[in-house]
Amino acid sequence: MARRKLLWQIFTPFLIILLAALLAISWSVSKSLHTSLTRQTLVELEVRAELIRPELISLLQAGKPARINTLCRELGQRTGTRFTVIAADGQVLGDSESDAESMDNHAGRPEMVTALAGSTGTATRYSTTLQQTMLYVALPLTADGQVHGSVRASFSAAALEATISAANRPLLGGGIAVALCAGLVAWLVSRRISQPLGLLQQGAQRFAAGNLTPPLTENGSAEIQDLAAAMNGMAAQLDERLRTVLRQRNEQNAIFASMVEGVIAFDTEEKVLRLNRAAALLLEIEFKTAPGRALSEVTRKTDVQKFVRRALADNESVEAELTLLRQGQEFFLQVHGSPLRDASGTVIGALIVLHDVTRLRRLETLRRDFVANVSHELKTPITAIKGAIETLREGALQEPEHAGRFFDIAVRQADRLNTIVEDLLSLSRLERGAEAEEIRLERQKLLPVLEHAVQDCAATAAGQEVALNIACSPQLAGRLNSALLEQAISNLLDNAIKYSPARSVVSIEAWQEEDQVRIKVQDRGCGIPAEHLPRLFERFYRVDAARSRSLGGTGLGLSIVKHIVQAHGGTVNAYSTPGQGSSFIINLPAI
Repeated sequence: MARRKLLWQIFTPFLIILLAALLAISWSVSKSLHTSLTRQTLVELEVRAELIRPELISLLQAGKPARINTLCRELGQRTGTRFTVIAADGQVLGDSESDAESMDNHAGRPEMVTALAGSTGTATRYSTTLQQTMLYVALPLTADGQVHGSVRASFSAAALEATISAANRPLLGGGIAVALCAGLVAWLVSRRISQPLGLLQQGAQRFAAGNLTPPLTENGSAEIQDLAAAMNGMAAQLDERLRTVLRQRNEQNAIFASMVEGVIAFDTEEKVLRLNRAAALLLEIEFKTAPGRALSEVTRKTDVQKFVRRALADNESVEAELTLLRQGQEFFLQVHGSPLRDASGTVIGALIVLHDVTRLRRLETLRRDFVANVSHELKTPITAIKGAIETLREGALQEPEHAGRFFDIAVRQADRLNTIVEDLLSLSRLERGAEAEEIRLERQKLLPVLEHAVQDCAATAAGQEVALNIACSPQLAGRLNSALLEQAISNLLDNAIKYSPARSVVSIEAWQEEDQVRIKVQDRGCGIPAEHLPRLFERFYRVDAARSRSLGGTGLGLSIVKHIVQAHGGTVNAYSTPGQGSSFIINLPAI
């Protein structure tokens, strides 16, 4: 194939210049036409207003506003022009297209302000009366050297634009014809140049994507053939290196992304070089936009910023434990920082490793609280039993009228101690069963479970003069363990009855919502303050410790409810308004 010089293929710039000149001329002519027609329209409006001005002055002096309005309408229909006449105070006396009495005061219109000042006023703006853009010309109505009002002639800008568009059509047609001819010539010339260049472009894109084979076709002008040969040589040299780099990078990315610990690399100016998704989640950083930005831009956590500065300032590894806030709750991070060095050993930044120890800290706190609560709960009945026995030993045993009371105290506290131990054993069994997946769930109807729970609590409710109401469809069913779910609902009902006033109602409602079965137990009792709701299901947690113990509670009922619901794969939530009552909602999978 004959090699063609690219020098002979530079006609395209000339075509571009020709098209640019054509567009510039067309735009200039169109602009001049628009300006000329607008100016001509304004002159015509001024002439029309001038023609009726003497008669309007006479009518104003004669005090005939009704005749003014009639005159405006007659002349408006004849000339296709909107006329508006206002008095010196801005009141509309006549209008050819609207009711003059319902129109706003026009003293503030720009063209009217100029006319009332004794000069000709013009304006182009949107008319709220006609809902379109209008051209306005206003003339003063002067008699005996005094301005008595103003007459305004207006014309639709849309009609003017239509006239201009009609005038532009021949110009546009000629421009399009010339453009098509010029485009055809340009296409014929550019096709000879673009075809080989297009092949080179596709090859370059393929190289950029990492596909360096097959080689590019070497055709076109001499320069293009040389370029294709150079790109093929480059591709052959880079192919092996790129494969090696990609393999190493993929291995590093896989390791980096699979790490549970958060990892962030910073340069010496505290700019993020790289981070993994775990770090972005821990510090609430945008994973995609963080690289290249300063740490102060991506996070406002001052403790993290101080630690990064410390890691950059020291040449040795540093460690710290940070307490941060995430969505209003505290979480704890074990942070390790070490210098980041290049191949020559120069420090180029710091590498920070973040380990979330929140669960460990919370488990430690729960363990301490649990030990303290168990000790306190067990100590109370033991102390009461010990006190009763010591009182009996010191002589009360010989007094039958007192001995029975102390025996009752010892028996009652022993029963309470036994109840606490049984509840603890129930919690332990639930946890073991859930972990070992020993709790069997079967698809059963829900109404019998609710009815059995109500029967279990009926005597307590009758003693408290509390009514129990059930609202549940007989067909409603879900995957559940009837004995455990009955125990959970009984615990909720027992609490609701204890904290409800006499002659009130405790309602149990169940329904299906999408893929969830919801069970709500609601009372009309004293309610629970909002600050207690997050910890309500903790073991031995009490809102009112003295009242709970006086009612016979162990502090483990709601914790048992939570574990039973979790064993069903569901959740339980508490909602309450002090003084209006509380509601507990169990959410269970329907399937």
